Amino acid sequence: MEFFDVIQARKSVRRFKNQKIASDLITRLLEAVRSAPTAGNLQAYHVYLVEKPEMIRALAGAAYDQECVAQAAAVLVFCADGERSRIKYKERGLTLYCLQDTTIAATFGHLAATALGLGSVLVGAFKENEVSLVIDAPPSQRPLLLLPVGYSDEIPAATGRRALDELVTRP
Repeated sequence: MEFFDVIQARKSVRRFKNQKIASDLITRLLEAVRSAPTAGNLQAYHVYLVEKPEMIRALAGAAYDQECVAQAAAVLVFCADGERSRIKYKERGLTLYCLQDTTIAATFGHLAATALGLGSVLVGAFKENEVSLVIDAPPSQRPLLLLPVGYSDEIPAATGRRALDELVTRP
C-alpha cells in the first residue's frame, strides 16, 4: 500500500478472526517497528511478542478483560527502557525520550499491520505490574502499550477528526 493509503485505511480493530499470522508477516511487522526513529538512535524500548494463547489470555486479564486482547493472534507489548536513554540524556531521557521512542515504535507497528493486511489496536488501559509479570520484564522496562494484532473480523466505521483549523495554530 502507498503510505497515505495506509494512513487512510488504518482503523482500530477490536475483533479478530481465530487465525494464526504467518511468521514472515510477523517478521515484517517487527522490522517496521525496529525502523522507527528514536532519540539519539538509542532505541530506548523493548518489544515482547506474545503468541502463546495462555499468555495472551493473561494479558487480556491484565487489560481489564478487553476482548480485543483476548482474541488477538499475537500481542506486541511495548516497554519503555528509560535506562538506555538516561545514559545519554539523563533525567529527560528517563522521563520523556524513552516514552516517545516507545510510542513512535508502537505507531509504526500499528501502521505496518495495516499495510500487511492485518488489524490492530493500540491499548493503553492495563495494569502495568500484571503485564510485567506475564512477560517477565525486568524492572527497567515499563509496559506502555499493548498492540493486539490479527486478521480483522470487522470493518470498523470511520471516526471523525477535528478540523485542521481547530487542531493547528500558525503563530
